[in-house]
Amino acid sequence: MNNLHLVAWILVMVGALNWGLVGIGSFLGGDWNVVALILGSWPQVEALVYVLVGGAAVYEVISHKGNCKNCSAGGM
Repeated sequence: MNNLHLVAWILVMVGALNWGLVGIGSFLGGDWNVVALILGSWPQVEALVYVLVGGAAVYEVISHKGNCKNCSAGGM
């Protein structure tokens, strides 16, 4: 796993977990946006995190088959 793929994968997981918590929080009447809770006092940094997570997701969609051992080997 190359470094760019690893960083992109971590960012995608952070984004996915954050959105999962946002969804659960909305059902339970809370605001569980972890990125906003941590970086809310720095709106530009918070926006940068969202842009990086989105860019990482695009990168993973485009390059996944070449980086994934299961997909490139014909596995499930």
